Amino acid sequence: MPTDVVMPQMGESIFEGTITKWLKKAGDTVQKDEPLFEISTDKVDAEIPSPVAGVLSEIKVPEGATVEINVVVAVVTESGEAASPAPAENKSQMPAAMQTATVSEVAGGGSAGAGATDVVMPQMGESIFEGTITKWLKKAGDTVQKDEPLFEISTDKVDAEIPSPVAGVVTEIKVPEGSMVEINTVVAVIGGDKKEEQPDGSPAGGSAQKTNASTEARAAAPPSPASLPAPSEPAGPGPEIGSEKIRSSPLVRRMVKENNLDLRRIAGTGSAGRITKDDVIRAMADGGAAASSSQSVVGNASAGTAPAPQAPPVPPQVAQVVPMSRMRSIIAQRMAESRRTVPHAYSIYKIDMTRIVRLREREKADFEKRNGLKLTYMPFIAAAVVEGLRKFPILNASLEENSIRYHQNIHLGIAVALEWGLIVPVVRGAEDLSFLGIARSIADLAERARSKKLKPEEASGSTFTLTNSGVFGGEYGTPIINQPESAILAIGGLHKEPVVLTDAEGNDTIAIRSMQQFCIGFDHRLIDGADAGKFMLDVQRTLEHWDKEIG
Repeated sequence: MPTDVVMPQMGESIFEGTITKWLKKAGDTVQKDEPLFEISTDKVDAEIPSPVAGVLSEIKVPEGATVEINVVVAVVTESGEAASPAPAENKSQMPAAMQTATVSEVAGGGSAGAGATDVVMPQMGESIFEGTITKWLKKAGDTVQKDEPLFEISTDKVDAEIPSPVAGVVTEIKVPEGSMVEINTVVAVIGGDKKEEQPDGSPAGGSAQKTNASTEARAAAPPSPASLPAPSEPAGPGPEIGSEKIRSSPLVRRMVKENNLDLRRIAGTGSAGRITKDDVIRAMADGGAAASSSQSVVGNASAGTAPAPQAPPVPPQVAQVVPMSRMRSIIAQRMAESRRTVPHAYSIYKIDMTRIVRLREREKADFEKRNGLKLTYMPFIAAAVVEGLRKFPILNASLEENSIRYHQNIHLGIAVALEWGLIVPVVRGAEDLSFLGIARSIADLAERARSKKLKPEEASGSTFTLTNSGVFGGEYGTPIINQPESAILAIGGLHKEPVVLTDAEGNDTIAIRSMQQFCIGFDHRLIDGADAGKFMLDVQRTLEHWDKEIG
């Protein structure tokens, strides 16, 4: 009996995944729960097991393809009923540069009649129903290969290059650059007959020269408003190597900029040397294209000095007004909605961390020898917060309509800054952990966050969050609450300051102390200022008079 294998949902907010590797090929036997393929999402990398024992009779989606959840990616048949391998399995043997462009096959490329194929706007996720065509990479009359990038789109969640579903000639472009269209809308038509090649490998009738000429003409033509770079990028048609232009998409250029890479040092494996997303990912992995490297920042308050700031982007020579991307627009709406919905209130406390600083300096070498773990400031702060939440559970609660949910456990979210973004792994059941247990959990989660090995449930479900704005040198931050939580604590920078100290007899002296500012943000519908103040005073007492074993 055949059993469909589907792309699983790896978390509440994850609607698609990329098949990075098939661990079996068509015709192989597989046991129930034996790893069948590997996937990558925006939060985790994972091995997906076979739901049944049998023979992998068909692979429907090749390596490198990104598909929505619940899409059938393979078929496993009980032993003795295996079907012959489907042609799609052969795609899994394609080079990686050709595998990334199979979204259109999953999203749909319908027939436009004999000898012609409709190209449709694909659905890039379950909750995405429209997209903006930001750039056409081919024009009417151009030849295109199957899986060659055809156009670029932007949605509220992703920017992507969309490949051609077939080889042929672009006979019609129905939707211009800058237009937003619904999914499954026909945006172009490709003629079905691919021109035959001459013995020397060039297309008949001088098509190669025509294609090259049209490519160069496009490169020289002024860009349309939808394809202009963001204001933070220099205006112009793009970087050059000598007299040759570097071919890349806005998505690729954005990835290069965000990861501080040098586009000129990345080898392009796409059509005509085009630099693809995979090329950038490979460059990030080997570090070979980096103009300068920056250390990933783990959400801890272990340094009193901030990382060297990045140089500001070069401003454009001429002021530009460009439309917001769909993704940026949705983020803006949601952030504004969060601030409108939740009445945020803040209180800032300056805490004397001198005792913690001295203890850490004295114990960090032995602590690492005993436990194989570096001693940072974050476990001290986390442990103090957990103790405070035990005493004041309202700060660990959530508002549900007209009711208050007091959570049974303290699931502590710890923000971790990565080179490619931000993630908040969760220390679950922190109230039951010792200092050493908290330290180990934070270090483990941070390391697996950097290597994309977190499970979806390890990055969701927090009841209280710590975020470390001070690691970049700020005195303090006023963070937005991560709903449905009701409070968040921002950790400021750790600095030495002159402080007035008063002894038991009332005598004042000035001393140099290690001071740190903490900002508690809370939902004023649920939490009163007095409750937030009592909680912070408890955290302050714990840190300033630390007397706990660190293991």
